Amino acid sequence: MRLATYNIEWFAKLFDRDDKLVVDDSWSGRRNVTKAQQVEAIATVLTAIDADAMLIVEAPNTGSSQNTVRALQEFAEVFDLRISRAVMGFPNDTHQELALMYDPDKLSARHDPIGDRETDGFAGDAPRFDGEFRIDLDIDATEDIVRFSKPPVELAVKTAGGFEFRMIGAHLKSKAPHGADTAEQAMRISIANRRKQLAQAVWLSHRVRAHLAAHEPVILLGDLNDGPGLDEFENLFGRSSVEILLQTGLYDPHAAQACRRRPGWIPSTARFPRPEEGQYLEALLDYIMVSPDLKARGPVWRIWHPMRDEHCWSVPELRDALVTASDHLPVTLDIDL
Repeated sequence: MRLATYNIEWFAKLFDRDDKLVVDDSWSGRRNVTKAQQVEAIATVLTAIDADAMLIVEAPNTGSSQNTVRALQEFAEVFDLRISRAVMGFPNDTHQELALMYDPDKLSARHDPIGDRETDGFAGDAPRFDGEFRIDLDIDATEDIVRFSKPPVELAVKTAGGFEFRMIGAHLKSKAPHGADTAEQAMRISIANRRKQLAQAVWLSHRVRAHLAAHEPVILLGDLNDGPGLDEFENLFGRSSVEILLQTGLYDPHAAQACRRRPGWIPSTARFPRPEEGQYLEALLDYIMVSPDLKARGPVWRIWHPMRDEHCWSVPELRDALVTASDHLPVTLDIDL
């Protein structure tokens, strides 16, 4: 079985208010990319990956007239994709939803949120992801109240063969100092965002530990917006959110490589333009973490990088589509379930 995670930048802008695809020469949300170009590129990538289930990060919006599931199933129908069904969790206000597209002949998935909205985090319990988490993150005797702007989606998944496991799709808080006008404001916002992101990781880790204690197989996947050593603010708190999640017992080989004291070459799953330098910044932000029992099944991870993956490089249509479709790259996991 092939599972995947893919952050598709500004996917929502490719649909109208009735969730119909807009395929024309107007600009998409991506720089110098039309809607028609992005739609075709996304379809090319999804067809090439041919996943049995794929978490879509920054999925189309659910709102007063729009519906994430309807939009994704419309996309699958237009391009005759196997992942023709979709399921999502709690909607949010950011126009960037979390949803799973899947092949109904291979598996079933349902939104199955765990926890009480009123539970605090001090006893090691994890509130439901649309609730509030209370934590003293930096031991200053001040309680921090944390909320997810994009609540993780919790799914109960069952394969056609009867194997059941838990899947948690996440998009953690960005650390970028959006809205800062001065260096001082940028510093303050960056630190506040780092605090919130780490608290979200702790919240997630409590849920993961509960599943592992119950001997339930777990897959945590998505855009964690973090990795060891990515910025100087990490030193203020001693660890990254990725390390917090790995300490539960979850495993991702790319994350493990980045955590080594001398990692050498570090994989990357995202690239962002730096116009002032005429360059791109690459970062490892997207992960598929599995519980020890699933790791024992010998899974194979792959980042679909157009310049580093031999197959992606050798197929010009796919290589160009990966660059055009999003600022993130897909990550896949092949595993016998």
